[in-house]
Amino acid sequence: MPDFVGAIDQGTTSTRFMIFDHGGNEIARHQLEHQQILPQAGWVEHNPTEIWERTRAVIQTALNKADLTAADLAALGITNQRETTLVWNRRTGRPYYNAIVWQDTRTDRIAAALDRDGRGEVIRRKAGLPPATYFSGGKIQWILENVEGVAEAAEAGEAIFGTTDTWIVWNLTGGPDGGVHVTDPTNASRTMLMNLETLDWDDELLSFFGVPRAMLPEIKPSSTPEPYGLTQRLGPLGGEVPISGILGDQQAATVGQVCFAPGEAKNTYGTGNFLLLNTGNELVRSKNGLLTTVCYQFGSEKPVYALEGSIAVTGSAVQWLRDQLGIISGASQSESLARQVEDNGGVYFVPAFSGLFAPYWRSDARGAIVGLSRFNTNAHLARATLESICYQTRDVVEAMRQDSGVTLDVLRVDGGVTANELCMQLQADILGVPVSKPVVAETTALGAAYAAGLAVGFWESTDELKQNWNEDRRWQPEWSGDQRETGYAGWKKAVSRTLDWVDVP
Repeated sequence: MPDFVGAIDQGTTSTRFMIFDHGGNEIARHQLEHQQILPQAGWVEHNPTEIWERTRAVIQTALNKADLTAADLAALGITNQRETTLVWNRRTGRPYYNAIVWQDTRTDRIAAALDRDGRGEVIRRKAGLPPATYFSGGKIQWILENVEGVAEAAEAGEAIFGTTDTWIVWNLTGGPDGGVHVTDPTNASRTMLMNLETLDWDDELLSFFGVPRAMLPEIKPSSTPEPYGLTQRLGPLGGEVPISGILGDQQAATVGQVCFAPGEAKNTYGTGNFLLLNTGNELVRSKNGLLTTVCYQFGSEKPVYALEGSIAVTGSAVQWLRDQLGIISGASQSESLARQVEDNGGVYFVPAFSGLFAPYWRSDARGAIVGLSRFNTNAHLARATLESICYQTRDVVEAMRQDSGVTLDVLRVDGGVTANELCMQLQADILGVPVSKPVVAETTALGAAYAAGLAVGFWESTDELKQNWNEDRRWQPEWSGDQRETGYAGWKKAVSRTLDWVDVP
């Protein structure tokens, strides 16, 4: 068997390809950003063709860096930004419209209508999700209703839908020339169209959005010994490699963090924050604003479920300081600037740019900076930005405790923001529990590699994967209990100021 496994990590701001060895060690990587298209307020789009071109480029460059070829890869796994919605022509491969990104809020009227007439409760019960702009179903409906010719093409079986995993697999396996149209339960469970119990598309849910079943990809396990397909020789890998693992990015990070036991949790800090708690084979329905989602399904085993707290804006709030305000020149400077002050100086920043996700689910909310006085500086704003990442995480942890009864002993963390040591210390302080970071911080790509490698026997079992996990750094809480609760009370007050800002019909 070849010595390595490859993983495509197609994210919100970039696409990367990583190569891992049997010990879960990184051998090579390459990463390229893609354009964020912002046609109007609340709209966020990506160019599907650009994403595919970037995918081809990062694969080839990473292989070249490691002096490897396709023959050196035992399998290929894919992980992806979830919910981002693409519709394209199965005969030509041409997208009908840009990809509508998970952050996009143009479907707020669709989501509000679902909740007004009772369909929302059916979606909560069957799909485990609240009606929200976040998920794919409303985005598909918007494309069907607003892009000329798509509705007719969908009925004829020519217009097909996918999240970015589906788009990449379809192109890697031949595109218009026999491309495989598949997804896995972790991605399908983010559409509002899949029944969590049957792991299949649900006709009643499809009817709510007017989505023809013929548009939808086949749902296959997240890790499958019978690969979804083989990469085509004309593709960027230059040879036939089995594609045997697909996981949505946050579920992939959960696998990469080897959270295989019920009660284990991880938090990924990227564009947004995503905290997942493994609930095993039990489907726990949230009463406190969390999502019930599929964590993974390996082969013929029963699906493993999770409770998830999805937070829209965390790392992207730091990007906002850089790109829109210009008070830092790079993400790392947010730490040095925030260290210039001892506390937030009474300033709270709630970055509700796309409304508030878990546990509030308020599309009427918008960002607010509160508590300003003449005393405050850009350093206070930088610190308030880092604290907003941590306070939003605490909101989710509190909801998880209420839903599951689980009190965290430690929070495993990963993603780009974990490089910010002040932010991780603040996270431990605000939560009151230790925060642990693994040696391999790129757990999203690693999880996709694990799913693919398990399928082909590159790794024997999840027990073997656990042996690969090693701690790199641990942050212990330093705040007093009073300091923690006073700070959190201020945060809750700040959140209340963001609500009812946008009128949602």
